[in-house]
Amino acid sequence: MVKSCATFIGALIMSYSCISQQLYFEFGTTISSFDYDNSQGQPLDNLLSTSNTNFGMGYRQGINTRNTLFLSLGATYNNYGAIGSESRVDNFFEWDVSYLGIKAGLGIRLFELRDLSFFLNTALSTEFLIRGTQTINNDVFNLVGEEEFNNTIFFFRGGIEMQYPISGSTALFVGYNYGTTVLIGGEENGEKLNLNAHQFGLGIIINLPKCYCSF
Repeated sequence: MVKSCATFIGALIMSYSCISQQLYFEFGTTISSFDYDNSQGQPLDNLLSTSNTNFGMGYRQGINTRNTLFLSLGATYNNYGAIGSESRVDNFFEWDVSYLGIKAGLGIRLFELRDLSFFLNTALSTEFLIRGTQTINNDVFNLVGEEEFNNTIFFFRGGIEMQYPISGSTALFVGYNYGTTVLIGGEENGEKLNLNAHQFGLGIIINLPKCYCSF
C-alpha cells in the first residue's frame, strides 16, 4: 500500500515537472490601418497603412502533460499609425499612437516537422494609450487625455507561430498574427475608428530553472 502511494505520488510529481513553465520575449513589426467614419457616417476611404514596432514579454504555462496546450500572460508595447487625405476638403491626416497593454493568450501545438513545431495562437489584450498625436494639415494635436483616444481598447488577435529549439532550455520563434478592435467609439460626436493590425514577430522562449521539459 505504501509502495503504491509512493509510486502514485512520484508519477504525479513527474507529470507536473513535465508541464512547461517558460518566459518569452518578442519584438517585431506592426502594419496598422484605420477604418474611419466621420460624424455623418461617411468613411474616409484613402487611409494608408504605416509600419511601426512592437515589443512583448511574459509567462507561458503548459496546461497538459503532452505540452500541446499553452496559456500565456504578458505585457505589450505597440505602436500604430495611419496616413491619408481627403481631396474634397484638401486635408491631410496622420495618426501616430503608442499603447501599453496586458495580453492573455492560448496556444495550440498543431504538428511537428522534425525539430520545428507549429502553433495556432489566439489572444485578447487590453491596451492603454500612453503617447499619441494626430496631424491635420500643418496642425499637430496631442491625443493623450482626449476622451475619444484615451479610452481602453480591446484587441482580438489570432495567428500562427513556428518554434525551433536552439538548446535544451531555449527556443526561437517567429510568428504572424492579425488583430482588430474599435479604437474610437464616439457616441457623442458619432465618429468611429476601427484599428486593424498585422504583426510579424521574432522572439525567444526560455524554460524556468525547475522546468526540465524539452521543446
